[in-house]
Amino acid sequence: MRILITGICGFAGSTLAQALLDATEPGALTITGIDNLSRAGSWLNRKLLGARGIQIVHGDIRSPSDLEGLGPVDWVLDGAANPSVLAGIDGKASSRQAVEHNLLGTINLLEFCRHHGAGFLLMSTSRVYSIPPLAGLQVEAVDGAFRPHPEQSFAPGLTPRGVSEAFSTQPPVSLYGSTKVASEHLALEYGGAFGFPVWVNRCGVLAGAGQFGRADQGIFSFWLHSWRARRPMRYIGFDGCGHQVRDGLHPRDLVPLLRAQMRTGDPAGRPQIVNVSGGTASARSLRQLSGWCEARWGAHEVQSDPHPRPFDLPWVILDHALATMTWNWTPQLSADDILEEIARHAEENPDWLDLSAQ
Repeated sequence: MRILITGICGFAGSTLAQALLDATEPGALTITGIDNLSRAGSWLNRKLLGARGIQIVHGDIRSPSDLEGLGPVDWVLDGAANPSVLAGIDGKASSRQAVEHNLLGTINLLEFCRHHGAGFLLMSTSRVYSIPPLAGLQVEAVDGAFRPHPEQSFAPGLTPRGVSEAFSTQPPVSLYGSTKVASEHLALEYGGAFGFPVWVNRCGVLAGAGQFGRADQGIFSFWLHSWRARRPMRYIGFDGCGHQVRDGLHPRDLVPLLRAQMRTGDPAGRPQIVNVSGGTASARSLRQLSGWCEARWGAHEVQSDPHPRPFDLPWVILDHALATMTWNWTPQLSADDILEEIARHAEENPDWLDLSAQ
């Protein structure tokens, strides 16, 4: 089998590439990756992947000509994106750049799949879900973390177990979220129109060792690395208490699902969009992460900043019940497993945050 992985030198892409090789008989899988190498530290993953025999092409999926020389593959795994919910509004990248990275690149990949008859696996996000009903969720702080108040009327697709695929994707969802919703729709349209399989996996917060953590992206990694390095830290918004909650998922846990989807091929009779997440068992607030860090490395002051950021939400957990029912998929790595892995990496790489400063 031949797989093309986009964004392969990022955390998710590089982790998935190596885990797919580990899960496959020697010689049965050939992986090619493409990456624009714009992320600080991506050269480290390029070196690791090259040592595994993976061909890395320095290219940009926004440019169709960069894809033309890659040759035929059986599957495209699209992991390339500017994954920040603040993309296009924070001054670090223009709105046009955000749209081109996350939507135009996907269109070029779908044309590539059409030309070669390749299947398409889209790494999507929890950020496709509508912001107003999530921002308006009634929550209460319990043991240092928000949880939905049980005596309220929940929006369709939302329960105390989390957000299901039935939840609204009505705007606003952020520019990032909108490009992903549009990518999902186009992927399904292309697959139906041109007869190639498409699977869309909406991921919770990805986390693990080697992630280039930033406050707007890899929050689990950012928090642990920052605490260990005694960097300035803040609880932002929500009264500055750090009660906001997200679930965590290690990319390695996606591999059994991806392999099952590729083996199945024809999506007839199965939902093509599923949530994949650590669920409620993996969910942690920033304050709870702080407690974990303090037990490991000692006390460290976190400043309180009650001013909200755009698109921040108090409680977002993805309900992966549909993926479990459809594919018998459940995450294997617990939150403590993930945090321990990140902590060991932080201790072995004390300057890691400097690599992701750009």
